[in-house]
Amino acid sequence: MPFTLATWNINSVRLRIDLVERYLKTRAPDVLCLQETKCPDDLFPREAFHALGYDHVAIHGQKGYHGVAVISKHPFRDIVRQTFCGIEHARHLSVRIEVGGRALRIHDFYVPAGGDEPDPAINDKFRHKLDFIEEMRRVTAFAEPDTSAILVGDLNIAPYETDVWSHKQLLKIVSHTPVETEGLLLAMQDGAWADLIRARVPMEEKLYTWWSYRSKDWLAADKGRRLDHIWGSADLVPLTTAHEVLKEARGWDRPSDHVPLSVTLNL
Repeated sequence: MPFTLATWNINSVRLRIDLVERYLKTRAPDVLCLQETKCPDDLFPREAFHALGYDHVAIHGQKGYHGVAVISKHPFRDIVRQTFCGIEHARHLSVRIEVGGRALRIHDFYVPAGGDEPDPAINDKFRHKLDFIEEMRRVTAFAEPDTSAILVGDLNIAPYETDVWSHKQLLKIVSHTPVETEGLLLAMQDGAWADLIRARVPMEEKLYTWWSYRSKDWLAADKGRRLDHIWGSADLVPLTTAHEVLKEARGWDRPSDHVPLSVTLNL
């Protein structure tokens, strides 16, 4: 059976609930993972999702900052919320669902952005980001027997040269520095994760999911970065039948600077 999972840094779920509703009405993924919801759990707009047939909502939020949520047509078998680096930020949520007789663990991550200065000695935000990525190495695709796994989210790193508009010009810019890209690729390697998007998109092809608000004409400049990712356990690679980067969403009214990213699996 076809199963579609999407991920989107929405940059305030309450401010942009109309955009989320628009996406769900037109694309109707089975599961939508959100990041940067910026919403405490008691104010999360559950009713809007229930009205669209998404009866299952898992949230890990906090007021004004961070926050992740998983919206699903499938019931949750369990919900796990982890903290990283000993800091009580709402940056992770995982759920277990069953689709077509297959158990599936879904991790939703919002990795720290890291500030502007790529030097952990003088920038605590960048040090936090590096420490967070290091802890992510312990999140594996094979943690549970007889269970496939997916890891998605705004990982705030564009690991490959073709994941940014200019590799040379961004080498010293947070999100594409060597210490970040190497750390993220180690987390992928140690966790036995496969990059489900790059498995379908040739490495020589440019691929972006984020365009800065600072650009006066983001579409004409097209100075993007691939900060959003979908990883999966190795058994899911041959089952991946489609993917979509909904670039048009960056041009919607009052948009997020990220766009929805999705994969479809034949489960």
